[in-house]
Amino acid sequence: MARRRTKRRFDVFSLSFLDVMSCGFGAVVLIFLIINHAVDDETKELNRDLLAESRKLDYQIDVGEENLVDLTDTLEDTKRRVDQAKRELLAMIEELERRREDKDDLEAATIARIASIEELKTDIETREQDVERLKAQERAAEGNRVREIRGEGDRQYLTGLRVGGRHVLIVLDSSASMLDETIVQVIRRRNMPLERRRAAPKWQRALRTVEWLAAQVPLDSQFQMMTYNTAAEFHVGEDGVWVDATEPDAIDDAIERINEVVPENGTNLHSLFVQISTMNPLPDNVFLITDGLPTLGERAPRKSTVNGRERRQLFERAYRVLPNQIPMNVIMFPIEGDPMAAAAYWSLSRATGGSFMSPSRDWP
Repeated sequence: MARRRTKRRFDVFSLSFLDVMSCGFGAVVLIFLIINHAVDDETKELNRDLLAESRKLDYQIDVGEENLVDLTDTLEDTKRRVDQAKRELLAMIEELERRREDKDDLEAATIARIASIEELKTDIETREQDVERLKAQERAAEGNRVREIRGEGDRQYLTGLRVGGRHVLIVLDSSASMLDETIVQVIRRRNMPLERRRAAPKWQRALRTVEWLAAQVPLDSQFQMMTYNTAAEFHVGEDGVWVDATEPDAIDDAIERINEVVPENGTNLHSLFVQISTMNPLPDNVFLITDGLPTLGERAPRKSTVNGRERRQLFERAYRVLPNQIPMNVIMFPIEGDPMAAAAYWSLSRATGGSFMSPSRDWP
């Protein structure tokens, strides 16, 4: 029996639909691939830009940190320099104030010196009128001297000091400055042997002045001799005891002892005036041979040097312990670098009723 063939039905719509769907899906996938590739390229490009910017920022941060360290060091150094500048400014201000004080002291000393010069000019005019009278008195007193002075030259102009009184005290400054008239020569002579220091011209003039004064002491008076540098020392008899001028051996012995003194050390006027205040009775005429203001006082110095203002203060403090009513007759052999000395000792002489003079270099 013959097989009966059945004829299968073909659905055209179904196949076409699948083809369309496949094509559409393929188109979507293709579009997605195209778009995704473009995004990836753009993302990679953007990432490269961001990475470069990040690296640039990292570099700037590193450089900035290094610069910050340098700026911090510079700031600290600047602060230190500012502090140093402030300290230097304060030091300069203090130095300026000190210089102003020194200037004021110098101006005061200059005014005092001008006044001293004017007063001395007046004294010279007065003394010129008295010279003949004093010479006549000197000639009349030749036979009454306790010690004879021989030598050439006119010594009589020193008689203006009027060596008189019941108790006469002769004081000689024996500090190192009495070796010469200049600081340099004083330092040079200070290191010489003892005999050469004793032979210094300025010191020999001072010794001859002591000898001249001793020769003028009245016969009816008593006398005493002293030297002083860092301390005061008596050279006649027992310490502070008055000796009759009628004992010429005592004067000769005192002068010999003073001739053995060697100028050295500083000048302590305070110790001298304290020693004078212990004498009984007090002197009624003191003849002080010196060359400048003191360098030491009642207390030990705090430093090795002393300026002009401090020396004037030492002089004023020493003057406070000097007993009242004692005429101070000052004979000065000036030294350089002490411009206020003459005015100070002139004021001392005027205040105590004494006299002040500075002999010429050709004396005696």
